Amino acid sequence: MKINEAIMYQTSVKEIGQDALDFSEIKMAIFFGDSAPDALRSSCYLIDVYPVNGLIEPGMSLVIDDEDYRITAVGHEVQRNLVNLGHMAVSFTGKQQAELAGTLYVTDTEVPEMKTGSTIMIKA
Repeated sequence: MKINEAIMYQTSVKEIGQDALDFSEIKMAIFFGDSAPDALRSSCYLIDVYPVNGLIEPGMSLVIDDEDYRITAVGHEVQRNLVNLGHMAVSFTGKQQAELAGTLYVTDTEVPEMKTGSTIMIKA
């Protein structure tokens, strides 16, 4: 880790819903804490909810299991949803403008393969 990188958020995948991988087709992954509604649970990567240490902004990095994805846009509900619900949709489309309020946009790439125990971090 570079000296100027600060960890803003860190958690890990506890459980993977049976339909979570289906969202890879539209280059999206959905994270949710234990309070995920039953209707959404099967579509989510379930994580523990932790505080966010600062404001999440474009230019920061989303790190999944040591793979770094540059954050290109942040929906205006991402911060609140992540803090309160552990909820965040991640779009791997590289869009520069947030189209969905609860979505974090990162570098245009395929959704990484995640497993139980995968680490999720946001770094400044």
